[in-house]
Amino acid sequence: MEKAQDYVIEMLHITKEFPGIKANDDITLQLRRGEIHALLGENGAGKSTLMSVLFGLYQPDAGVIKKDGKEVKINDPNDATALHIGMVHQHFKLIDVFTVLDNIILGAEDTKMGFVQRKNAREKVQRLSKQYGLNVDLDAKVENITVGMQQRVEILKMLYRDNEVLIFDEPTAVLTPQEITELMQIMKGLTREGKSILFISHKLNEIMEVSDRVSVLRKGRYIGTVNTADTNPVELSRMMVGHDVQLVVDKDPAQPGKVVLDVQNLHVPSKLYKHDAVKGVSFQVRAGEITCIAGIDGNGQTELVYALSGLEKCSGGVINLEGHDITHAPIAKRSVAGLSHIPEDRHKHGLVLDYTLEQNMVLQTYEEPRFQKMGFIKFGAVREYAERLIEQYDVRSGQGPITKARSMSGGNQQKAIVAREIDRDLPLIIAVQPTRGLDVGAIEYIHKQLVKQRDAGKAVLLVSLELDEVMNLSDRILVMYEGEIVGELDPKQTTVEELGLYMAGAKRQNKEVSA
Repeated sequence: MEKAQDYVIEMLHITKEFPGIKANDDITLQLRRGEIHALLGENGAGKSTLMSVLFGLYQPDAGVIKKDGKEVKINDPNDATALHIGMVHQHFKLIDVFTVLDNIILGAEDTKMGFVQRKNAREKVQRLSKQYGLNVDLDAKVENITVGMQQRVEILKMLYRDNEVLIFDEPTAVLTPQEITELMQIMKGLTREGKSILFISHKLNEIMEVSDRVSVLRKGRYIGTVNTADTNPVELSRMMVGHDVQLVVDKDPAQPGKVVLDVQNLHVPSKLYKHDAVKGVSFQVRAGEITCIAGIDGNGQTELVYALSGLEKCSGGVINLEGHDITHAPIAKRSVAGLSHIPEDRHKHGLVLDYTLEQNMVLQTYEEPRFQKMGFIKFGAVREYAERLIEQYDVRSGQGPITKARSMSGGNQQKAIVAREIDRDLPLIIAVQPTRGLDVGAIEYIHKQLVKQRDAGKAVLLVSLELDEVMNLSDRILVMYEGEIVGELDPKQTTVEELGLYMAGAKRQNKEVSA
């Protein structure tokens, strides 16, 4: 029998309700000192809500929290910080126009006579980043760094505050395979130094690799806690969704047809540096195939997609969609020409967070006759359409179509975007990290939908950092490294190791380029 003092954190009988939904229903979670405790559950199962209660962002309607065996009241994140509890949120809490250093020290500044002691802060952050292998440019503005780098900034923020209990909410959702491996090592290193970690994840292989114990939530309720060493991914996925899940994509060989997207010698300038982020890239995507662009984050994939979708201007080259030159076309024209886009950053480019779910579902289509007449929105038609997509894609929210997008879980926000973009039934789907932050059940569903689109003769351009997804879903893999395509691989003929070598720049097919 374990004693209470063996637990650094105890959350006992926590209940938290929102309009129309009981996010946490009598949940008990106990974190041992020095362990990595994974919290697993479907999108909207209540994981982030439970951690937000621990971090003081929400107040529980019932239940108590204990730290080191003593009952504590956490009214806000400042109370949590005072108790040495830190949290990296799924959607980062950073100020875009501040530098990396200013974001790390914000709210915990070392001052002397009212002046911030930047030199001391810089030295401490540099020491921490070296110790944990979290290299970041301290003087770069957050708005100019990749999502993977922002993740590192959030982790450094916690370490800078000397937190003992570290909450990671979907920390690997935005990381590359190499960064994930590094993060796993960092997490193990942190626990060796006596820190205790709560790790929210959907990724069963990561949970199996890094955690000591796993607690499973389903639809706001506690299902159970198991020792990781005594379980396996199949059992965990069954606990999580309540039924068996197919963990491998089942698809027939591709039947490529006509060229839908033709990109020739594309150059896209970098926002961060003087050189181009995309350097003379050429490729084609055909109807009836899933072409995947793989690569480590920050090798030009984001800028390439921005140029294709119209979010950024290119400085050279030609983009043809179904025979039409859309190189300089505005976003709306590209949409009409046949391009749908599941964006990398769902908050910045995917949703209007303060709009309702139904409004978000018709963002690009509200001008169509089915949704408006003489400039007036047909609200009944919009509601009906949104309800159909919500049911078809199992988008869970407290108040259905009238739920504010901001209040939904990250995974359900993603499902809403995927539903909207696939349902537009256009010749080309650009899907960037389409299953980021989704649970195994939702990943299985979205993979099936993308394969279904391929089989219906659509061209799918997949951009993914998930090696499993790249190998499982794609028919053809293009590897990007430092803004160039360095290899074209057949997933059936290659290995994860070989793919990793191309991604790291250790190997390239370009014969003219000497090694």
